[in-house]
Amino acid sequence: MSRRTEILRRATELFERQGVNQTSFEHIAQVVGIKREAIYYYFNSKEDILLEIILPQSRSLLMALRGVQAAAVTSVEKLQQAIRTHLNSYNPQYLEMTVMLRDQHFLQDQARLEELRNTWRQYNALWIELIEEGQATGEFNTTLDSRLATNGILGMCNWVSRWYSPSQNTSIEQIIQTFFTLCLHGLTATPQAAAGTTTYRPDPSTTEPQTAGAAAAGSSNLLPDQP
Repeated sequence: MSRRTEILRRATELFERQGVNQTSFEHIAQVVGIKREAIYYYFNSKEDILLEIILPQSRSLLMALRGVQAAAVTSVEKLQQAIRTHLNSYNPQYLEMTVMLRDQHFLQDQARLEELRNTWRQYNALWIELIEEGQATGEFNTTLDSRLATNGILGMCNWVSRWYSPSQNTSIEQIIQTFFTLCLHGLTATPQAAAGTTTYRPDPSTTEPQTAGAAAAGSSNLLPDQP
């Protein structure tokens, strides 16, 4: 691990544990094991470090969602994959995702801040497009406001940053399954769920398929600003 990468990683851990505003260059230098002045060789400010954490994660989410939206599959399948892509960002990069979503950031670099905001606007617009496409094909409820639905889904997914930890018993796959079922059917006991019909297609590399009923029975008790 290069010194620059180590600084970013240790800063991310501190930001996640004690918050951005409560973390100083001195704190970062101490955990890295270098003098405070040495950090300035790599970064001009704490803001520079924060942007190096947030921007790559934001760009990655946008590029992944563009790929989902361009796929030749149904809107329901796109919804499942979009939720999966968003939530998979917590594992193994959950610290970066948590820092990006959990804190209220006061960034002064206007050019890079505008790039960040533009990335989030594009990401939000793609979600709206996905939902409206599903409404046009009759797969999604046409009475719902697509922007409000987008805010609801992203709010639910982003709130994971407030409570998720890889060390707990709830897996990312279980969260994806629960959230997808909630988005598709809500809490209503649909005929498909009551009959035990599989309504969720898990990642075959992780777990065996679960029925909607099993997912509901095994779910855990589970809005920062959306990207």
